Amino acid sequence: MHVVVLVLCEILIVIGLSRLVGLTFRWINQPLVIGEIIAGIILGPSLLGMVAPGLAATLFPPEAIPFLNVLAQVGLIFFMFLIGLDISPKYLIGNLEIAILTSHISILVPLCLGILLAFILYPLVSTSNVPFTAFALFLGATMSITAFPMLVRIITENNLQRTRLGILALKFAVLDDITAWCILAVAIAVTRNGGIDQNVLLTIFESIVYISAMLTVGRWFLKLFSNFYERAGGLSQVKMAFIYGGVVTSALITEYIGIHLIFGAFLFGAIVPKNEDLVSEIAVKTQDFVLIFLLPIFFAYSGLKTQIGLINSPQLWGLFLLVLVVGILGKYTGTYIAARIYGINNREASALGWLMNTRGLTELIVFNIGLELKIISPLLFTMLVIMVLVTTFMTSPLLELTYPKDLIRKDIVEPETDVEISNSKKINVSSDDRPYRILVPVANPTTQRGLLNLATAIAFNHQKNAIVNPLSLIELPEDYAYSTLVETERLIRQRLIELEDLIYRLDPETRFQIQPIARITNDVARETTEIAAVEQADLILLGWHRPAFSSNRLGGRVGQILTTANVDVAVYIDRGQENIERILVPFSANIHDDLAVILALRLLVNKDTCTLTILQVVTDKHIKKELSYEVITTIEKLPLNVRERIHIETVEAVEPIQAVVAASEGIDLTIAGTSRAWGIERQTLGRYTDHLAIYCRSSLLITRRYSQVSAHLTPVLVDMHSSVAN
Repeated sequence: MHVVVLVLCEILIVIGLSRLVGLTFRWINQPLVIGEIIAGIILGPSLLGMVAPGLAATLFPPEAIPFLNVLAQVGLIFFMFLIGLDISPKYLIGNLEIAILTSHISILVPLCLGILLAFILYPLVSTSNVPFTAFALFLGATMSITAFPMLVRIITENNLQRTRLGILALKFAVLDDITAWCILAVAIAVTRNGGIDQNVLLTIFESIVYISAMLTVGRWFLKLFSNFYERAGGLSQVKMAFIYGGVVTSALITEYIGIHLIFGAFLFGAIVPKNEDLVSEIAVKTQDFVLIFLLPIFFAYSGLKTQIGLINSPQLWGLFLLVLVVGILGKYTGTYIAARIYGINNREASALGWLMNTRGLTELIVFNIGLELKIISPLLFTMLVIMVLVTTFMTSPLLELTYPKDLIRKDIVEPETDVEISNSKKINVSSDDRPYRILVPVANPTTQRGLLNLATAIAFNHQKNAIVNPLSLIELPEDYAYSTLVETERLIRQRLIELEDLIYRLDPETRFQIQPIARITNDVARETTEIAAVEQADLILLGWHRPAFSSNRLGGRVGQILTTANVDVAVYIDRGQENIERILVPFSANIHDDLAVILALRLLVNKDTCTLTILQVVTDKHIKKELSYEVITTIEKLPLNVRERIHIETVEAVEPIQAVVAASEGIDLTIAGTSRAWGIERQTLGRYTDHLAIYCRSSLLITRRYSQVSAHLTPVLVDMHSSVAN
């Protein structure tokens, strides 16, 4: 019982630390898995064992390690099943023959470099007990494998899944990994049989027979299961027991054949019919327990075997650098050459090289197999683990440097979805006639009709083209093992349909100018500002979201966008007014109030029945301030029928904020700048706008101006004067 209690305590520590370190790495825009691998290393002899050896020995005594190993192996089996579940024939559609040829060029370079590296490392870090053939094949395979789950995650988070680069990366990764895993299987067979003999040939033959049987009989049987699932409409516990039983049985068969447990689990996942609902439901029922409970134990088990202190001399650090250089250059150079042969331009070929250099958990699994079978030593294991961390850590920054997101969005090559096709008849404008554009982040399409109504009211008029982009950003779950493109596309398609339903509830005359955007992201605020820059938005119009842990009611993501967006921003607090007829702008003479007035004037121009009141509050401490030159000249350029609907009022009050709140009674929309006047503390949005957000009687639009040269009304005025002249 003592050992069981100890193992449970170890699991608590492992899960807690892996979550903490993993989320820290997510915060710095790195994959969660990197943090979890490092959490495992922290618990091992590389840190805890060095800093507090007594505590390390107490927490992880030798008698508890076998229990962790069993749990880690179970986690690996089901993780490899999830990877197989992610493999879809969809990734191999189109120019398959050319893709096979070029992808194998991309694997040939790292494979050969790995084998050459084996000639250097074998006499230094291996023994005669390990056949050189197995050592060389193993090292070549490890240099060739791409971490497919990590690659999928990076592709989806960067919205590359519908670009030529993303499609090609997936195709190369699938083909490369199939070959690399076959080489690894041969290396394992050679190791277990002590060399290349008839037993190795028998193992290879049995493996081919089993794979063929699974691809024919097994796939046929699972197809029947899929049909049964569709009729039943869900997975019961009995059906899940069948799936899990199949995974374990397939793993046992490949272990018996003489390769490894993980191959059978992977193969079973790969032959599951790619019915979207079936795959999604299996993954949902499986991944949380595997990712949260079992895999951190695997990381801890790997960390206990990682001893960075073994690299304790300049010569050994030199060998590590050699391993790192071969790991980076082999995969990058091979992929770059293959991509250029495939006809890809220099920039995309370079980006593809960095994508294929992604490693991560898949490589860690391979290294553990090598260490378990004694193909590699603890020293080489440690070198390879550090190499994985470095190459995976560098992927995202180098990808962003090589292939920025503004280029990604210009390279969409896949066919449009049904929703996009229905909106394809949109206005076409030349580059010298850029439309006025409002970007509208929509968190919940079912509740933000008022936000989109306001956007259309500001944007659309008869004189000038305009576009409203409802933007829905989808945050993937924080796990990294199961973010399939099938699931990603399903989420995007579903969100676009929700946006389309929202659009169809608006004025029919404006629908064709509303172009929805749905994206995957891991940082909503950053992605919003980047899309605004790429789409050249004139205004970001946000809905109000009260943060859970902030006294500033306009903080959170809204505050982040307000402080980081290089474009004008407005935040809308909807009180439910259907029509905007009466507008109030409290004016205290700053650029944010100027934006408030200009947006109000745009509403006046677009709707003949609107009236505007510009309110100036005078106190003992504040004298009346004149309207800015920009506002005055803009008003003077307006037609008489618009100027007649503008009223400038001045009131005296001890409490200006209370005066504004009182004036908002009977108003449909109050537009206020993020003013720092009237004793407001220095923060993004202070006491004035925070107070208005709570007490304003009308709907409220809070404006933040980025640049004084932005022109929300100038194009409309030009067109109005042109039409008058004609």
